[in-house]
Amino acid sequence: MSSIAKRLETVRQRIRSAEAAAGREPGSVTLLAVSKMQPLQALQEAIAAGQRQFGENYLQEAGDKQDALDAEPDLCWHFIGPLQSNKTKPAAQRFDWVHSVDRLKLARRLDAQRPEHLPPLNICLQVNISGEDSKAGLTPEQTIELAPAMAEFTRLRLRGLMAIPAPCDDPDEQRKPFRALRELQQSLCERGLSLDTLSMGMSGDLEAAIAEGSTLVRVGTDVFGPRPAPDHSN
Repeated sequence: MSSIAKRLETVRQRIRSAEAAAGREPGSVTLLAVSKMQPLQALQEAIAAGQRQFGENYLQEAGDKQDALDAEPDLCWHFIGPLQSNKTKPAAQRFDWVHSVDRLKLARRLDAQRPEHLPPLNICLQVNISGEDSKAGLTPEQTIELAPAMAEFTRLRLRGLMAIPAPCDDPDEQRKPFRALRELQQSLCERGLSLDTLSMGMSGDLEAAIAEGSTLVRVGTDVFGPRPAPDHSN
């Protein structure tokens, strides 16, 4: 068994244990392997160990991996990084999910550029749930205001919310922003939206996220190990 396969199994066991501790159904939480800046071989090892959901932050890097892995069946690609309005086309054409939608212009472009032969693009609204000045995302108030319009696009399917809370080591404190995101999702559902996804929780806080209702955890370091240092030679 490769080191990545061993790490994957450890993370999967953490997810299973967190589901059980929270009284959640087994398998109710999806593991998204965050593969940004990881070499192709690392993804191939993860695929060999049964992983099919991958999260990428950079469009060009992701495109190269997608081309190389085109023959692999049933891979699901999630774009989880910041997305500029003038670079939406590859995200619309080559991904199954975009987690970082935070403005109507972005959704409008993704909708217009989603190919007709593909199913609607799944999207999550990114919420700056901790109110950090350095973080992208909608405020909760903006989310409530914009979500109904986001749900009207025909080539997009609004699935839920995504957040990256401020780092915290205290498990009880970790739960607070996740709880706030869950309550925001519930508020939107009460307003008539059909949302089934909470994209929240990473390597250091996935247990807290699952306890508060996460349906998808984004794990990079604990699956692949530390990311390689960027190559600045070019």
